[in-house]
Amino acid sequence: MTAPLDIVILAAGKGTRMRSDLPKVLHPIGGRPLVQHVVDSARALGSDRIMLVVGHGAEKVEARLAADDVRFVPQTEQLGTGHAVQQALPHFRDDATVLILYGDVPLTSADTLRKLAEAVTDTTIGLLTVDLPEPGGYGRILRDANGRVEAIVEHKDATEAQKRITEINTGIMAAKAKHLQQWLPTLSNDNAQGEYYLTDIIAMARRDGLGVHAAHPDHPEEVEGINNRQQQAALERYYQRRQAEQLMVQGVTLMDPARFDCRGRLTTGRDVVIDVNCVFEGEVMLEDGVTLEPNCYLKDCVIGAGTQIKANSVIEGARIASGCAVGPFARLRPGTQLADGAKVGNFVEIKKATIGAGSKVNHLSYIGDSKLGAGVNVGAGTITCNYDGVNKFLTEIGDNAFIGSNTALVAPVKLGNNTTIGAGSIITKDVPDEELAIARGRQRNIQGWQRPTKKS
Repeated sequence: MTAPLDIVILAAGKGTRMRSDLPKVLHPIGGRPLVQHVVDSARALGSDRIMLVVGHGAEKVEARLAADDVRFVPQTEQLGTGHAVQQALPHFRDDATVLILYGDVPLTSADTLRKLAEAVTDTTIGLLTVDLPEPGGYGRILRDANGRVEAIVEHKDATEAQKRITEINTGIMAAKAKHLQQWLPTLSNDNAQGEYYLTDIIAMARRDGLGVHAAHPDHPEEVEGINNRQQQAALERYYQRRQAEQLMVQGVTLMDPARFDCRGRLTTGRDVVIDVNCVFEGEVMLEDGVTLEPNCYLKDCVIGAGTQIKANSVIEGARIASGCAVGPFARLRPGTQLADGAKVGNFVEIKKATIGAGSKVNHLSYIGDSKLGAGVNVGAGTITCNYDGVNKFLTEIGDNAFIGSNTALVAPVKLGNNTTIGAGSIITKDVPDEELAIARGRQRNIQGWQRPTKKS
């Protein structure tokens, strides 16, 4: 029978070097908090007991991560990693394998963690290590003459010879709960930092005759932690590069993979082309043959096959059908739906509106709370006046209507099929099918008009 997996995520630190009021583990990578990445990896392992040790900013962390499968364990004093895991000790199942992770180390893959957890037996514990040419302030892995892991020495406690060791401790480890229940209460803070080091259990394991299985990630970035803005920026670019590479493997053309940002989940069809500086958030689907020009922002939307999104367009909460054209400089807000072949041009804003098949809103217009039929042509400068300061009202436009430029449609109002609205009109009443409506003041030409002159 496979042992249950208990996962402890240490997320109590303040993150002083981030210089922020936001708890460190809530700072984002790829649009998600650092610790959210870790929780998601824990879920991918199938664990039904995820413990989050919280301290600084605990209320914010708990509010952001609250879920049925996450239990929060307070650490009121931050006295080291060993002390943090001690707080979770009462929640361990006696027969469990315990995996210890860090809320500021976001990109360790589930595959790497699975291999580490599977290496744990009654006679071995698991330790994730990595070789770094410049190990900096990390703890060093000490091995005996036969290459077996003996202990970990923290950088501040290391001798000069030990500091030349390039294999370092990532902090991520796994062990049987029964062993941690034996070792954790005996940790000492007799060291340069005056803290209870979790790493001391490695020496305890060796003392008690257990072996230490050292696993390694496929990429060193998997075990990089975030302590300052520079590290956050560097890991963000690694994360985005990895996303870009996966998309290109699937056949997506990225004009410059270094200028691409996916902060959600992007699903793509065949022959998709994405130009530079496009940003994706939430759930975005690009169907076959979609083209995105530079500097577009897409969030929670579906873009139909063969549609072209032109430069500098913003699309959020919209569904766009096949063969449409949007932009440049268009904004589609939540609730927008474009039918096949619809066109939305430059400096057009659409909100909670349906644009029928083949309809055009090409220039400088606002269409809100509206239903447009097929083949409608909306002239430049047209607006739907849908809000009276308290309530929203609907504008309905039938098939093949023609709306002249600089028209205001004051909702609620309904224009029938094949109607024509004269340019510059303010329409406040329904217009039946086939009719022309003109609502503007009569022009007067005044002869002998004298322009004002500047007084001396």
